[in-house]
Amino acid sequence: MRQHPASASRNDPYFQQRRRLVLSLPAFVCGVAIAAPPVQSDILRIAKNMMGTQLEICLQGRDPAALKLAANAAMQEMDRLSQMMSRFHPTSVVNALHYASGLRPIPVPPELFSVLRMAKERSQQSHGAFDPTVGAYQGWHFDGTHNQSPASSELAQQRQLVDAQHLILDQEHGTAFLQQRGMRLDLGGIAKLPILQAGLRVIESMGIEHAMLNGGGDVFVKGQLNQHPWRIGLRDPRQPERLLGQIELSDGIVAASGDYERYFFEQGQRQHHILNPGTGLPTRGPHGLALVVRHTPSSLKDINGLGAAIMVTGSARGRQMLANLPHIDAFIVNHDQSLWFSEGMKNRLHSLAT
Repeated sequence: MRQHPASASRNDPYFQQRRRLVLSLPAFVCGVAIAAPPVQSDILRIAKNMMGTQLEICLQGRDPAALKLAANAAMQEMDRLSQMMSRFHPTSVVNALHYASGLRPIPVPPELFSVLRMAKERSQQSHGAFDPTVGAYQGWHFDGTHNQSPASSELAQQRQLVDAQHLILDQEHGTAFLQQRGMRLDLGGIAKLPILQAGLRVIESMGIEHAMLNGGGDVFVKGQLNQHPWRIGLRDPRQPERLLGQIELSDGIVAASGDYERYFFEQGQRQHHILNPGTGLPTRGPHGLALVVRHTPSSLKDINGLGAAIMVTGSARGRQMLANLPHIDAFIVNHDQSLWFSEGMKNRLHSLAT
């Protein structure tokens, strides 16, 4: 197994301490678990509910005041972008697009325009397996208030409003337009990583070299923690309370998707929040997956929305997509509970067994 240059041996006290911490974590995030860092004066960890999950920032540096200032500034920026892009904020720009659907284009901020452009590109690349206009399926509720599937007639009617080709972007004028009245966006599968990246940029601009941002399974890391790569536990979609293993990562991105985070059971079948744009029904492909990539100028574009597309299109097609992206390491838990690992993930993933 390939070892990272700064990785510790399994007999190293630091490794054993971190392993115990990883195994003791509550299963509150989708896809990944971050071990609680040792209590040290040069480490700051804060968390806030945002984007429908718990968002964490962990920083290490010599100046505690500078760490706090950077973390708070990053949270503020991410909160601003979250409110801009969320369909659950009545005054968001996304909802302004909904109100203007079928009527007129409206100006959108550059940050949102960039996300919409990535969403359209991912839709085209995946032949519609990912579609940001899936928000038209409004009959689903995964907050525990209404554990019942929408009627098939309702889904069929709303299906007519799901087509990313009818999201029109005008680069010259900075506008977006949903061409059909009643179209709605759901950017949950593509906005989180750009928002986390924006938070990291704020932190970097303030001179902090070591950082981890975790938003419910989507993670950015930079630098190291206590002179070791960040260690991230990947949850097993078959048993979400357990970890499949851990990876060591510096300056990288992790994106996880799964059918086990928001769901209810109906007639013995799990109904979960990742919807197939073509049917309006929950996907019946993989149970979950994780993608890992080194952070480069192009890596966000490569990985963003890919997990959701694979959940829709299925494991076989997903493996074909990943074959064209050899710099992305991945594992997929197939519908039959079997595991598939890319060669890079086989080398990267460390067992938690002693």
